[in-house]
Amino acid sequence: MSAGTVGLVVVSHSRALARAAAGLAQEMVHGKQLPIAIAAGLDDTTFGTDATQIVEAITAADQGAGVVVLMDLGSAVLSAELALELLDDELRARVVLCPAPLVEGLVVAAVAAAGGATADEVVAEATSALAGKIGHLAPAATAVAEGAEPGTGLDELTGDFTVRNPHGLHARPAARLVHEVRKRDARTFIRNLSTDSGWVNAGSLSKIATLGVRCGHDVQLRVSGSQAAEALDHILALAARHFDEPLADAPVRQADPPVTARQSPIGASPGLAIGPARIAGLRPIAIPEIAAADPATELRRVSKAIAGVRRTISQLRARTAREVGEAEASIFDAHQLLLDDTELLDAVRARIDNGASAVTAWSAAVSELAAEFAALPDPYLQARAEDVNAVGDQVLRAMLGSAASTSTTSGVLIAADLTPAEAAELASDQVTGVVLAFGSPHAHNVILLRAKGIPAVVGAGPAVLDIAEGTVVAVDGTSGEFIIDPPEQVRRTFAERVAALAHRQEVARARAAEPAVTTDGVPVRVGANVGSVDDARAAAAAGADYAGLIRTEFLFLGRRDAPGIEEQIAVYRKIAEAMDGRRITLRTLDVGGDKPLEFLPAAVEMNPFLGERGIRHSLRHPELLSHQLLAISHVAQHHPVSVMFPMISTLDEFFAARRLLDEVLSASGRTRPADLEVGMMVEVPAAALKAAAFARHVDFFSIGTNDLTQYALAADRNNDAVAGIGDTYDPGLLALIRSTCVGAAGRASVSVCGEFAADERAAALLVGMGVDALSVTPPAVAATKEAVRALDSRRAAACAEAALSADSAATVRDQLPGGG
Repeated sequence: MSAGTVGLVVVSHSRALARAAAGLAQEMVHGKQLPIAIAAGLDDTTFGTDATQIVEAITAADQGAGVVVLMDLGSAVLSAELALELLDDELRARVVLCPAPLVEGLVVAAVAAAGGATADEVVAEATSALAGKIGHLAPAATAVAEGAEPGTGLDELTGDFTVRNPHGLHARPAARLVHEVRKRDARTFIRNLSTDSGWVNAGSLSKIATLGVRCGHDVQLRVSGSQAAEALDHILALAARHFDEPLADAPVRQADPPVTARQSPIGASPGLAIGPARIAGLRPIAIPEIAAADPATELRRVSKAIAGVRRTISQLRARTAREVGEAEASIFDAHQLLLDDTELLDAVRARIDNGASAVTAWSAAVSELAAEFAALPDPYLQARAEDVNAVGDQVLRAMLGSAASTSTTSGVLIAADLTPAEAAELASDQVTGVVLAFGSPHAHNVILLRAKGIPAVVGAGPAVLDIAEGTVVAVDGTSGEFIIDPPEQVRRTFAERVAALAHRQEVARARAAEPAVTTDGVPVRVGANVGSVDDARAAAAAGADYAGLIRTEFLFLGRRDAPGIEEQIAVYRKIAEAMDGRRITLRTLDVGGDKPLEFLPAAVEMNPFLGERGIRHSLRHPELLSHQLLAISHVAQHHPVSVMFPMISTLDEFFAARRLLDEVLSASGRTRPADLEVGMMVEVPAAALKAAAFARHVDFFSIGTNDLTQYALAADRNNDAVAGIGDTYDPGLLALIRSTCVGAAGRASVSVCGEFAADERAAALLVGMGVDALSVTPPAVAATKEAVRALDSRRAAACAEAALSADSAATVRDQLPGGG
């Protein structure tokens, strides 16, 4: 490597991609070692780019002859531009940001640099890297261009679509649009045709928000660049899918909801807590008055904070997707895009150039952007100012070295509601309990609270928001009761109950690995719901008897292609090994409608919850299901495995899925492994009522009470307005569980894997109706086993019989041991 060689820097969101591209480029120079540095990914597994990391790569690649930086897409360009600002003047003068496509450009640039080309010559060669492709594909490209709207010219395409999303282009659909725009080498502008707005950059989340696009508005696009046709096609396809957002969205909660019959608070996460009230969002961040250093230092401070927050949000997104669901996790996409927003970063840079400190510049720019959202006429878009402030606060705290108040304050958290992100950040050893003015016991943020073991009450009413900071609040997350400023005697009694519960939990954890057997000798298996290899390890450590539900969609969501058979085998095997010989239940892919696959777009559905979900989606794509079944059957040769088909409604659906399994086994030359069991989810009322017909063909039923409740009672579990209706204790829902058990009649086992299984009060009802297995989150295993051990199966049967004849969910609760 000579001192006069031009250095190359690869900036990519993916570290693996950057390494592979650099390796390919190095191969092309036949052994000559080039100064190629990589600035890619936030770590080996987290996508993102970091300006500080790019500065280090440029410094490492510089040999005195100049450095050419090649980037992949979107924020990689923004991060590289910010990195230039952080360099000293001498080095900056030798650096060139190259617009060439990453892979082709890097290969050509490497060859040119190895031949002794100057930096400008390397850039020129790299920029022309696509000439061969363009020449070869020119006829097709011209054909597309000729079909463009008159007057747009060959280098620009136009398109339009109508927005049908209930809240227009709000945070999540706008984030999907921006993400699509940034994927390709194209410049995209957008305007609201219905309001005759001006054109704005479609790669800026904040600028899209200023268009005020509501449901029913027409939107127009202008796209130019080498990938204009591809970009336009993908954007229009995304719009046709309503940006992968269900149209049946929950209504917006107004500040002053109409007066209706008062709904009682709902116990949403069992447990007891007492402590001082901590009001969410009460303490604003104090902006210190400090003198600014030089602009490069201040920009570096912003860049470092953004990189740290981006990493945190990426981790939260991954965890939420695994524990809650991809739809809820997608809100983090909007948060990530705000961190890369060109308009926001330009505003920060301008303020720093004018002498402001990093903290002051960031705070002012965020406040200005939030004010733009707040000034929009649409109430839903106005509320997005909270998202801007939330992300802005994260960056401010990173710069100031202070943590978020909700996760570090000890006591009972009081809030209107919590986002999944906020719930994910709460620490159970600090937040002893949660009281929400609104919310649903079936919402995903509450599922997170249950997983963390934090007692919670939802639907407490807006009056709780008036509780003074520091007021003692006692919370019973089981009954839904809470007491504000209780008398001293009540405090002492409640504190004793909390201590007694903590002792019971400690005892339960100590004997978690022991079987759960009722007092009269009836064994009940207690398993764990698993969404990753780490979850499987946690389940085994928690004493789970088996993995009762493995949500295999974590392997399929959020990626551009389906996982291969070998990848699936490897992951399923790791889960089986983590469970150390215990049976694992692999649910086949449960997506469609409300959980779309990026690599397999689904048709637009008016009501995706009643559309092609679960087994319906899989049977429509039999190759995808066959590959999964082949991977499952391979693992079943060496481990006890159960395969479970989701959302079965008819015998024909089950038979079709079973035939595919038989065909896969036959084609692979294998017989059905002795330890391979075949079963189905009971999530549809019809399946529960036809259990006797199914029981002749299955080894087991697994009742998913979350979906079964919303389908049986026509109450969306994510809709606060019907939270009180979608109650799992409803006698009608209990009758469906009982129907499943009666239909099984000893021919098939019956488990419950929904949230109801983890409710200790429900143990008597479920065991009394004939359920012989419960599958819960790993942290709930020990307590669930203790609840079973406290039961007498004959008394439980009598309790269940009384519940089935009750007139309401409230009556059922009142009849349970201890009442309420």
